[in-house]
Amino acid sequence: MATFSATLGPFGAISFLSSSQSQQPLDSSYSILNPFISLKYPRKFPLCHWHRHYKHHTSKISVSSNGNTQIDELDSTLLQRPLVPNSAEALRLARRSSDWKAATAYRDSKLVYNGRVEGFNAGGLLIRFYSIMGFLPFPLLSPVHSCQEPSKSIQDIAKEKIGSILSVKVITVDEEKRKLVLSEKDATWSKFSKYINIGDIFEARVGSVEDFGAFAYLRFPDGLYHISGLIHISEVSWDLIQDVRDILKEGEEVRVKVISIDSVRSRLALSIKQLEEDPLLETLDKVIPQDGLAISGSLSRSNSSRIDPLPGLDIILEELLQEDGIYDARISRQGFEKRVVSQDLQLWLSNAPPLDQRFTLLARAGRQVQEILLKTSLDQEGIKKAIQRVLERVP
Repeated sequence: MATFSATLGPFGAISFLSSSQSQQPLDSSYSILNPFISLKYPRKFPLCHWHRHYKHHTSKISVSSNGNTQIDELDSTLLQRPLVPNSAEALRLARRSSDWKAATAYRDSKLVYNGRVEGFNAGGLLIRFYSIMGFLPFPLLSPVHSCQEPSKSIQDIAKEKIGSILSVKVITVDEEKRKLVLSEKDATWSKFSKYINIGDIFEARVGSVEDFGAFAYLRFPDGLYHISGLIHISEVSWDLIQDVRDILKEGEEVRVKVISIDSVRSRLALSIKQLEEDPLLETLDKVIPQDGLAISGSLSRSNSSRIDPLPGLDIILEELLQEDGIYDARISRQGFEKRVVSQDLQLWLSNAPPLDQRFTLLARAGRQVQEILLKTSLDQEGIKKAIQRVLERVP
């Protein structure tokens, strides 16, 4: 009787020993036990990945020619079917990993994603991004929602958005912390910023008011407010402002001018005061009274005492006389404004056309204004450059 044996060693290797090379082959009821060895075993043993169980066991299988099989010293755990991975769970994990990669791709490519609002919490909306739940903070919502229904709270607006589809951009992806942050503002910027140019004038609604300025929402031809911009405190009024809240109130309708566009950071700078001419440049006689003091002749140390130049102005006038093309620079008269524009010395070139090669400069500091007459062969642009050179030399 021929006997075949196999040794199950610690590495899962199987040896096939035969007493005769001419042994009749086993019948077709056998199947491969190990992909590396042509050993076959009866079907009464469960199919399993035997090599997973061989690590710490050594057993011997004897197969006789009459088909009887004996297993010596076989650990009972070898007969247990190994745990089969949960296919549904494996698919779920694989899909989630793929979706995180998709989120990274959306962030890097700045593509717009249309997601369904699943719910909200105290800080923002919960939006489905494939199998991942993304978070859209309330400050990153488009202003169109709050401007349409200004009387509603943000929680009421959020509740109404459940089930709707919002266009968003992915701005933060952190798979390890399961953090996915979305922005509707960024998606809205991509769609509507191409219709905005520097110098454009919009009707706007004032949003939040801060110490440094106020945010305003621009109204587009469709009647909706899609993009916000900042009105810096220096662009609110020609007057010197201590508190923006004294001038602007949340919800107030204003007209603004676009003065700069930052496409990289998706930001707009707006101005209210630039929609009006500086009052000093409208009509000089309205600012400087007709009875204001006047002097004649060139500026010199002997006659400058009649009107004391504003602090620092005397040096500037002396430096201007050193510039080619400027023949005369003198203070003609002075006056006082009803308001304070700035405590610092400022120089303004009047928009008034030149008369007999004379231009008018205005020096202002606090409420005091002094008119300076320049006699020069330079044009307006040449005067600007000369003044710039002088200001660079003067400390």
